[in-house]
Amino acid sequence: MDFFNAQSIFFTVLDYKMSYLEFFAVITGIISVILSAKASIWSWPAGIINVFLSAFLYYQTQLYPDMFLMVFFFITNIMGWWRWANPKPEEEDKNKELKISFMPLKQFLILFTLGVIGTLLIGTLASKLHHWLPLLFNLPSAYPFVDSFIFVMSVITTFLMIQKRIECWIIWLMIDIVATYLYFLKGIKFMGVEYFIFTIIAGFALWNWIKEYRSYSKSN
Repeated sequence: MDFFNAQSIFFTVLDYKMSYLEFFAVITGIISVILSAKASIWSWPAGIINVFLSAFLYYQTQLYPDMFLMVFFFITNIMGWWRWANPKPEEEDKNKELKISFMPLKQFLILFTLGVIGTLLIGTLASKLHHWLPLLFNLPSAYPFVDSFIFVMSVITTFLMIQKRIECWIIWLMIDIVATYLYFLKGIKFMGVEYFIFTIIAGFALWNWIKEYRSYSKSN
């Protein structure tokens, strides 16, 4: 059994062959997002395990922008872990961790516009990878613009997550809906189910973080 081979089957459900790699990538991802929704600092180490497994899966299914995204997530999970654990005195919540906050609307709209522009640029680059680097990427990138939307918006919202900005969950909702569609199209069905679950969790997280934010004024 080769754990990191996407063709190494763990079990079969309704004729769908589930690999060890996909199964454990999904499970660790769900655990990480649930912890994030609860604003738990333990979401970051869980996320580190998830991105490590997911990178192997994305490479083997030619979702190259998603694969590169995992390298970014590995670094930002470490950054987020440190940031939440080491807030300035005026940023501390009751657990001595970083407080949840909103960001200015204008700043949010600018970031979202940059995300759309970035999607078009990265999507164009991703569609050319198999021409430029045929030895490394022997097959064309699958759905490069849809995949690049996930890539670019995930980069933006991860930095918002590191700063514990509520708006991160608005973007995560959009990403999760698009990713659910993409992974079912690509045939990574359990990943598609994972992102459908993420969509539900993101809705809960948005509500929960707003609730937590409002509780600060009541406790002062």
